[in-house]
Amino acid sequence: MTDLISKEDAGRIASGVHSDPFSVLGLHVVDGKVTIKAFHPEADAIDVIDVKSGRKVVSLDPVEQGLFAGVVARRKTPFAYRLRITKGPHVWDAEDPYRFGPVLGELDEHLIAEGAHQDLWKVLGAHVMDHDGVAGTHFAVWAPNAQRVSVVGDFNGWDGRRNPMRRRGQTGVWEIFMPALGEGEAYKYELIGPDGNLLPQKADPFGFGAEHPPKTASVVRKLDGHTWDDQTWMSKREALHRIDQPISIYEVHLGSWRRVPEENDRPLSYKEHAEQLVSYAKDMGFTHLELMPISEFPFDGSWGYQPVGLYAPTIRHGTLEEFRAFVEACHAADLGLILDWVPGHFPEDAHGLGKFDGTPLYEHADRKEGFHPDWNTLVYNYGRAEVSNYLVANALYWLREHHVDGLRVDAVASMLYRDYSRKDGEWVPNKDGGRENLEAIEFLRRTNTMAYGEVPGIVTIAEESTAFPGVSAPVDHSGLGFGFKWNMGWMNDTLSYIEQDPIHRKYHHHKMTFGLHYAFSENFVLPISHDEVVHGKGSMIDKMPGQGDEKFANLRAYYGFMWGHPGKKLLFMGCEFAQGVEWNHNASLDWHLTDTPLHGGVQNLVRDLNVLFRDTPALHQLDCKPEGFEWVEEGATEESILAWIRKGKHGTPPVLVVSNFTPVERSGRRIGVPAPGRWIEKLNTDGARYGGGNRGNMGHADSEQIAASGRQHSVSLTLPPLSTLFFQLDNSGTS
Repeated sequence: MTDLISKEDAGRIASGVHSDPFSVLGLHVVDGKVTIKAFHPEADAIDVIDVKSGRKVVSLDPVEQGLFAGVVARRKTPFAYRLRITKGPHVWDAEDPYRFGPVLGELDEHLIAEGAHQDLWKVLGAHVMDHDGVAGTHFAVWAPNAQRVSVVGDFNGWDGRRNPMRRRGQTGVWEIFMPALGEGEAYKYELIGPDGNLLPQKADPFGFGAEHPPKTASVVRKLDGHTWDDQTWMSKREALHRIDQPISIYEVHLGSWRRVPEENDRPLSYKEHAEQLVSYAKDMGFTHLELMPISEFPFDGSWGYQPVGLYAPTIRHGTLEEFRAFVEACHAADLGLILDWVPGHFPEDAHGLGKFDGTPLYEHADRKEGFHPDWNTLVYNYGRAEVSNYLVANALYWLREHHVDGLRVDAVASMLYRDYSRKDGEWVPNKDGGRENLEAIEFLRRTNTMAYGEVPGIVTIAEESTAFPGVSAPVDHSGLGFGFKWNMGWMNDTLSYIEQDPIHRKYHHHKMTFGLHYAFSENFVLPISHDEVVHGKGSMIDKMPGQGDEKFANLRAYYGFMWGHPGKKLLFMGCEFAQGVEWNHNASLDWHLTDTPLHGGVQNLVRDLNVLFRDTPALHQLDCKPEGFEWVEEGATEESILAWIRKGKHGTPPVLVVSNFTPVERSGRRIGVPAPGRWIEKLNTDGARYGGGNRGNMGHADSEQIAASGRQHSVSLTLPPLSTLFFQLDNSGTS
């Protein structure tokens, strides 16, 4: 049989280094003869079976080290066949992957090469499908500098010699259709780099599933076949994401929100979260859930912020299909779902994207550009079209395939600046000599343009800590195109203030007012996130000065200030009931605390603040507009009192918010109001229901024509110690 295959080809196939196995293996017509060659190193003998007749048409002869070849007599054209393999006493039939033609089309190749494939995840990765009438899975991966790429798994003994893939022209993509493989199959890619060295086996960059850590293989998961039942939500969500809507977000780490102590303290599944978390967030009045990253990640301690499988919902809580059921449960409860998305960096784990094909493919070659010193991670090369396409497609994937309502983009500041957290000489300027990462800026703009343009009703939110201009401005107005931006300055200033002993707060009064100087420069979310309750920062209740009841009063007053302040709201899990210790990702929240009056009182307060925020137009309609806010008293420094008016659209009754940040009750404190009438006390953080002293104003305050705070009319108020109060003008005519 040496006339059917050259000694060189035979040797390269047998040793697993042939760069074009499809030119050798499978069925070929050579000099008018139909030849078939197959490589099965475990086989003693191989017969070829005609699929149509079911009959043996030829027995292949051994050539070299598991390589078999033969000529099919009286056949001059290709035909469908399968292999009958004999190993000792065992005989089985198997389809030959090398008898199947390509799956990717020319248009796919063209778009992949340009970095412009909007549905990239539909052509790369592992897809269960029928090809030429045979069920199996199509695998495709981008590895332009590899000499050989194979798919490996239990199906071939994890032997990279067995199923090397077909290179597709100049795209750098390799593909193979593997008959008989289906959902649930674990696999990786084995690559030989450009230097001829075998690389660590790699997980699929487009894998839709993964093994349970610490295992690292990808798992075949079907994307199609799910019938969505959330049309009602999907049709109305666009209206709910406008800047004039009440958006209150509950940030959750699925691994530690609640655990099952009876079962080795395991985290809840997606199904259990769909029942317990969704109903809880709904009851608490939040409008959205935000999940810390659920894209597959190897290390629990990264909280998901060092992802390896950007396209795979983490198996820690269940399968891809079970995650979709969780999404539907959110929507059935009228809760939007936002995912933390991490396109800024990725870890150097051997099975991940780092030097994927033996070269810096997804990352920069120069560590000054391609390495994050803060997190020991690699930085994506946003200027490479295929890498940008990979990430943009990932955003669209979550929004389209899983009906996710929004993406909160992590660490945007680290993406925007080339010198982020780097010393002089440790970074590379851009082409103009500046510090801005022009390629990352363009990537973010493209992502937002595509997301908003292709998926109606979604929202994107930037975690961005600098003064970079126009983060939430439209791209066609030179902005980055995000819907909202986290207000990190507000968070830092106000927490710094509230941590002060009340006797010293008068010296820090400006920290509570400074945020209003820029509050309307972006569409802001006010975040009290997980970052504020980890790494020795203590819990929110830990931050409060004083002892016992006073600590809780401080926290309640602060939450009242936050909900009365312009901006959408975000609160990390546990903060809503004053979790006693800082967050531990390895343990459940201390839910037993909610049975105590003080902790349960804070929980009641957050629930009522959410309801007030949602049901009171003046508190949300003009969150992002300067005309929605008016100071009443901004300079009562000695008393540590702040008072302001929130206004909605025309005809909406205004709301007066007053905060007293001292432990001194202010009786008969006169506060100016913009209009005469009865001002109804809508919420008082000192209420008994919240664990307070129940001091207040008997439900309302009637204005008098007595000048105060620069206004002709005023109300005389009792301001309980360490409290925030909300009053709404009664437009019913009662006085």
